[in-house]
Amino acid sequence: MIDTSLLALWPLIVAGGFGVGFLVGMTGVGAGSLMTPFLITQVGVQPALAVGTDLLFASITKASAAAPHHTFGNVNWRIVRWLAAGSVPGAIAMLLLIKWLEPDLETMGHVIRSALIGALALSAATIIAYPIMMRGRLRAGEDRSSDQHAIRPVPTLLLGLLLGSVVTLTSVGAGAIGVVILTLLYPALLTRRLIGTDIVHAVPLTLVSGLGHLGMGNADFLLLGLLLAGSLPGIALGSRLTGRLPDWLLRTILAAILIFAASQLYARG
Repeated sequence: MIDTSLLALWPLIVAGGFGVGFLVGMTGVGAGSLMTPFLITQVGVQPALAVGTDLLFASITKASAAAPHHTFGNVNWRIVRWLAAGSVPGAIAMLLLIKWLEPDLETMGHVIRSALIGALALSAATIIAYPIMMRGRLRAGEDRSSDQHAIRPVPTLLLGLLLGSVVTLTSVGAGAIGVVILTLLYPALLTRRLIGTDIVHAVPLTLVSGLGHLGMGNADFLLLGLLLAGSLPGIALGSRLTGRLPDWLLRTILAAILIFAASQLYARG
């Protein structure tokens, strides 16, 4: 699906993609949390189309980060498999539910906006809570280098199921929410492995969800191309600047932006 009317808005879309990519490059989170609200509130894209396009966008950007994490040994593949065992069926189930209900655009837009507001608020809270949890874990001396951790199959599968459903409906949650809950489930896992595991798991989740939305007509390749044109340079620049600003300041700024995006969605609801 291609909407050529978006060409008139290409400077806004590319600039927005660059801004979101820049923040993602600096903080490591926020692709779905920031991009979908931007498309809805600033570009005027229908919520379903924004979610579907953003999921394909996330699958491409996360895949580009997954290979280096695997190369550097930052992925616990056993956890990835259990997460995917829950998230992929969860995503498919949500897609089938949406298809079965066949909601009109207005009804689906209202549902997605409401779910987005809740997911954004939760993401903001988890972004603030994550460093607090990490400090407590480091004080306890639990961050060990060994990758041989006991897997908790049922909680991990249930987390995957939750993420699969929420991400498919809103495109939000695979990053910030997933990492924080993984920290609770596996407090002895190194931070870099938590992040790498979460990123790699998000690739099949966002790809399956994005392709499902594409099959329902909820994706636009022109919009996707414009977003990538802006976001890829933004991610590269943001990654280079990581560490120049205090982590607490970056997280506070990102949480404030998420709350602002939620308020914008609420105001337009």
